[in-house]
Amino acid sequence: MRVITSLMMVGLLCSASVVSAAERLTVYSYRQAFLIDPILADFTKQTGVEVDVVFSKKGIAERMMREGRLSKADIVLTSDFYRLMELVEKDLVIPVSSEKLKQNIPQKYRSPDEMWYALTMRVRNVYSSKDRLGPLDINYEDLADPKYAGKICTRSGKHPYNVSLVASMIAHHGEAETKTWLEGLKSNLARKPQGNDRAQVKAVSEGLCDIAIGNSYYLGKMLQDPKQKPWADAVEINFPNQDNRGSHINVSGMALAKHTKNTEAAIQLMEFLSSDTAQQTYADVNMEYPVKADVKPSKLVASWGQFKADELPIYKLAQYHGAAIKLLDEVKFDL
Repeated sequence: MRVITSLMMVGLLCSASVVSAAERLTVYSYRQAFLIDPILADFTKQTGVEVDVVFSKKGIAERMMREGRLSKADIVLTSDFYRLMELVEKDLVIPVSSEKLKQNIPQKYRSPDEMWYALTMRVRNVYSSKDRLGPLDINYEDLADPKYAGKICTRSGKHPYNVSLVASMIAHHGEAETKTWLEGLKSNLARKPQGNDRAQVKAVSEGLCDIAIGNSYYLGKMLQDPKQKPWADAVEINFPNQDNRGSHINVSGMALAKHTKNTEAAIQLMEFLSSDTAQQTYADVNMEYPVKADVKPSKLVASWGQFKADELPIYKLAQYHGAAIKLLDEVKFDL
C-alpha cells in the first residue's frame, strides 16, 4: 500500500510540474518592452499562461548557443528578417506547423519550411525635404542618379535594414548592376553613413541633405515625440517603385526555440501574436503594418496612403545576404 501511495505521489508531482511549466513561458525578445508587454499581458489574461521576457538589443543567438539544452527560451521575437535567418542558420529554432498561423500570415511572409513567421511589415522608404524637393515619384534605382549628388543621407550600409534592401536589389538586378548602383549611391551621399533612421530625417530637417532612407514606422514614432516632431514635419514620405515592382519590405518575426519545454503553450502564444488583437497593437503602438490582411494600420499610418509592396517573398532575401555584404565591402560603402 505504501509503494502504491509513493508512486501516486510521484505521478502527482510530475503532473504538477508539467502543468506549472506549461503555465509560464519565457520569451527572448529583440522587440522593446513598451510594445511587447501589453500584448503579452493580453495573452496572459486570455489564457492564464504567464510570460517572462528577456529583452536584448543584440546577442540573443549567441546567448542561446551558450545555454544549449539548458536555455529557458520558448519563443524568440526579432526586429528584422536577418535575425530570424541567423536563428535558423545556427540551428536554434524548430519548425511549427499551425493552420492558424498559415491562415493569418501570408505565404510570402513566412518560412516555406515553417521555421519562422513574420509578425509585422515595415517599408524601406525614401524621405524628401518638403521645402527643397517636395514629394517624389522615385525608385530606389534613382538614388544613384548624379542629380542627387551630395543630397542623400543614410545609416550604415551594413545595418540589417540596408543589407536587406541591397539583397532585394540583387534579387531584381543581379550583382553587377547592384554594385554599380551602390557606387552611384555612395557618390551621392552628403556625409559618411552614420546614426539611425531617425538621425537621417533629422539631417534633412537641418539641411544637411535633401533625401534620407529610412523605415516607415520611424516617421510615426517621430510625429508622436514632441522633440522629434519638427524633424518629421520637415519631410515627405515616399514609397519607391510604385510604377514597377513595389516598395521593399522587411519584417519583424518570431520562431520557436529549439529547446523549449512548453511546445503547446508556446505555439498558442505564437498564434495569439498573429491574431487580430496582437496585430492591431503592433499597428497602433509602433506604427508598423500588420501582416494579417484584415487588420488595418493605425490612422496615422493610413494617412500616408496605400502603396504597392514588392511581391518578392521575404525568405528569398536570404539567398542574397552574403552577396549583399560582399558588394558593400567591395565599394567600401561606409568609408
